Amino acid sequence: MDGSQAGSFRTEVPDELVERFAARAAAYDRSGDIALDNIEDLRRAGFLALALPRAKGGAAIDLRQMVEIISKVARGDPSTALILAMQYLQSGAVAQSQVWPDPVKDEVFTTIVRDGALINALRVEPDLGTPARGGIPATRIKRVDGVWRLSGRKIFSTGSLALTWGIVWSATDEPEPRVGQVLVPLDLPGVTIEKSWHQLGMRATGSHTIVFDDAAVPDRYLVNLVPSGAESPEPPVQAAWHAVVVAALYDAIARSGRDWLISFLKTRVPSALGRPLSTLPAFHTVLGKIDGLLLTNEALIEQALSRKESGVSSGAEAGQIKRLVTENAIAAVAGAVEVTGNPGLSQDNPLERHYRNVLCGRIHTPQADVVLEAAGRAALME
Repeated sequence: MDGSQAGSFRTEVPDELVERFAARAAAYDRSGDIALDNIEDLRRAGFLALALPRAKGGAAIDLRQMVEIISKVARGDPSTALILAMQYLQSGAVAQSQVWPDPVKDEVFTTIVRDGALINALRVEPDLGTPARGGIPATRIKRVDGVWRLSGRKIFSTGSLALTWGIVWSATDEPEPRVGQVLVPLDLPGVTIEKSWHQLGMRATGSHTIVFDDAAVPDRYLVNLVPSGAESPEPPVQAAWHAVVVAALYDAIARSGRDWLISFLKTRVPSALGRPLSTLPAFHTVLGKIDGLLLTNEALIEQALSRKESGVSSGAEAGQIKRLVTENAIAAVAGAVEVTGNPGLSQDNPLERHYRNVLCGRIHTPQADVVLEAAGRAALME
């Protein structure tokens, strides 16, 4: 289905698409390139616009649908799934915004439906780190001869080379700076990308550095700037959704690791043993531990989804769920690596890639120390 066919999107990811992504994943992991053919497949199948309102050509998917889609895509290629997750979270937040001007919303939505345009928030900086820990961004937008000009650097920009739009966390160069969102078409003069993403895992996310050098930004794209220190007028629900979606993605990686382990144990027949490793009780125990971790994850994610459906939202709880699910996922894949020895760490097999990828869950916002501090503070305030 082409992305231009508004209002007729399916939300169930076909198995064939996941299998295609999985077949390509190792090559993209080695090259570090974004799987643009995966993105094109998602566009053709109508998946890039699903978080948009129905009236604008989307399907207005809820958190449960988002989690189901991202989990399924991550079973094929988690890097592609992360780019898609950011597409849903950011385009969905724009759709729900009470601040963004409707004509700007419509401009973004049109490019997503018509062209399969990708959008993501660009927030992290070399000195500031993640804004979730506080501080004013060094990326500045200032008025020069009647034109707003943007300068700064954003690191860890997931999807960089494939993005059409960046929602850039910026501060105005004013005596009393305003801080917030500036929408930037990433083909503007003065916008360049430095290939700086050389990470252990999630290598095909293309999370490079985007550089803004006096890029001229139209006035209408200063969409959400508030005085420094003031509370954003936007609801905090996006942070909770982000935590749950990211948790589900890394849980899916662990489930891929589990599936490979089962296949390995059934097919590996040491000559000295004369039967598959799957017949040995020691491996039954290992698999039982892994399934226990993943069962816990399933319950935690369902808890988060049920709370959102009932209208109860807790950022502290969502953060705890992300932390616990991520750590369980890492432990599950680590257990599989431990018992498979050299085959588990061989690049001829996918388990070592699953292990490298799942470790990246720890660095996603919200990070463990922030989560625990917030949870403790919330408990004391009850």
